[in-house]
Amino acid sequence: MNYDRILIRYGELSTKGRNRNQFINKLKKSILHLLRDYDEIKIELGRDRMFIHLNGTPFEAVKGRLGRIFGIQSFSPVVRTDQEIEEMKAAALELVKRNFSSGKTFKVSTRRSDKRFELDTNEINYAIGSHVLRNMEDLKVDVKNPDINLLVEVREKGVFLSCEKYAGAAGLPSGASGKAMLLLSGGIDSPVAGYFMMKRGVEIEAIHFHSPPYTSERAKQKVIDLAERLTEFGAEMKLHIVPFTAIQQKIQEQVPENYTMTSTRRMMLVIADRIRQKCGGLAIVTGESLGQVASQTLESMQAINDVTSTPILRPLIAADKLDIIDVAKKIGTHDISILPYEDCCTIFTPPSPKTRPKLEKVQRFESFVDFQQMIEEAVQNMETVYLPKSTTKDEFSELL
Repeated sequence: MNYDRILIRYGELSTKGRNRNQFINKLKKSILHLLRDYDEIKIELGRDRMFIHLNGTPFEAVKGRLGRIFGIQSFSPVVRTDQEIEEMKAAALELVKRNFSSGKTFKVSTRRSDKRFELDTNEINYAIGSHVLRNMEDLKVDVKNPDINLLVEVREKGVFLSCEKYAGAAGLPSGASGKAMLLLSGGIDSPVAGYFMMKRGVEIEAIHFHSPPYTSERAKQKVIDLAERLTEFGAEMKLHIVPFTAIQQKIQEQVPENYTMTSTRRMMLVIADRIRQKCGGLAIVTGESLGQVASQTLESMQAINDVTSTPILRPLIAADKLDIIDVAKKIGTHDISILPYEDCCTIFTPPSPKTRPKLEKVQRFESFVDFQQMIEEAVQNMETVYLPKSTTKDEFSELL
């Protein structure tokens, strides 16, 4: 008996009211995106469950991908039987035998969604459990902490059984909470910020500021690799690469050294807001953590935010650097982020940046330069990269 489908549990999606179907359809899109290499797979939608029909695809081939998709609380490979107790007993016995080794304990956990079924939950547990015990030696029951938890779901379209249950990534599916623009540097923090926003259902379009010849093509590729790694969580992504050299050079020429970082961040926000308007985004996301560097004090944030009324989302604002690093390792961006190819911010960092910049001062410094034309040119000349690139099944398995 082989698993022929996968049962998907929605978790938080189940709490949604009239908009539930929109969330479920977003989740379906994410699953189809990550399983796009398997044409034979079909998806069946339900109000509180989703089924992936494998149609010959091995469960192990897709298990790793499903565990990374936001919107899935948990999932189980299942076998289906009719609502016949003897058929259910036979399937249960075979599944337990497949997962049994000497000394293991088990229990039966039934969920009876179809209340018309002749037996109630306790009666199903007893009927199936006693049948398994009678036909297997050296097997004991442990209802609190079993080695084998036989899951039984009785539904209108049949009964689904499994001895395996895997945690999903939880959260909300991509796009369920709208679109935002992620300021993606080559560092550790911003990809983690993007990850957390994606987990809350935000569709991300990334923006990177590239300043050749001060920043190299390898630094640019590093950011592309970071963005592509984020697409492994169930979403496609656009990466907008903005030419920023002329603006940074002008800032270095016209703005006092200790205010150059503040002015640079302000110009980045102005450009990001233009791109947001062009692409239909609702907010801007940054990887800032309070007090981590000079531009991340409250005074700096106030001076920088002044250029836009668009919401600035900072999911890492209260996070410790070591905690951020742990998440970066978990999601697979850390080793890319620490590659020694610097971005435009680190290259032009002044030796003594202002940690408490005055808004009126930075506004006065910028008033001597007409930045508007350079900003328009930067937006017009940006390069957009569509991710992910074409990936084979074998290449994707290596990533996971």
